[in-house]
Amino acid sequence: MRRRRTLIPLLVLTTLAGTACGTLSVREEEELGAETARELRRELDFVGDPYVVEYVEAIGAAVVAASGPQPYDFRFYVVEDDTLNAFALPAGSIYIHTGVILEAANVSELAGVIGHEVGHVVGRHVAKNYRRQRNTGILYQLASLVAALFVGGNAAAGGQIVGELAAVAFVNNFTREAEVEADAFAVAVLPEAGYHPAGLVSFFQTLERQGGAHMPEFLMSHPATENRIEHTAALIDETELPPGLMIRDDGRLEIIQRRIELLTRR
Repeated sequence: MRRRRTLIPLLVLTTLAGTACGTLSVREEEELGAETARELRRELDFVGDPYVVEYVEAIGAAVVAASGPQPYDFRFYVVEDDTLNAFALPAGSIYIHTGVILEAANVSELAGVIGHEVGHVVGRHVAKNYRRQRNTGILYQLASLVAALFVGGNAAAGGQIVGELAAVAFVNNFTREAEVEADAFAVAVLPEAGYHPAGLVSFFQTLERQGGAHMPEFLMSHPATENRIEHTAALIDETELPPGLMIRDDGRLEIIQRRIELLTRR
């Protein structure tokens, strides 16, 4: 798996570089997403168990339906990987690591992660980043973007070796804005999908506990986790939530977690 994590950003970088001349249209996003998904099918280990996949798809479908009409055909995939990570491609392919599913304390946490990733697609964050990339070195910024999309802040910060510190801060600042926007989207849409948005906050707390040493926030591709907890909790407090929102789902998540453990022999 370690080798594949190294190859994926390079493969996607090649695809992105060919179209990084401005803001993407919806059709260009679809073409880019489809090409990248083809590369990922060759590089990632997917969970094919229909019960696991259908469980994730059902949560994703509820979130997408609550998001209103969208121009994209959303697809949800489960990746066999222990790391606490999830990512979205342009135009609606969303990948959830088994590590996220296994670590989720309840379904509202998993729905929070999925809602956040749907927010990246609905917010067209990759397309918007293209416009911003014209002001600094395109290939360097694409490398930072791909690192942020696939492996998180540490790899993105490692891009310093191929670019100016100012360029790192420039790209990562936009990424932080996109992350905050995706968090706010999740808080708004999860209640419409029937899930309590507090799961997003509690999962952030899990990330914070497992995050290890913190880098300065201006060098991170994502906002510092404690800041995300504070900001997202404040948004939830300001939201009038309907009664009966789902936090647990009568043991269904626990059954899926056990299936994953058996399938992956953990």
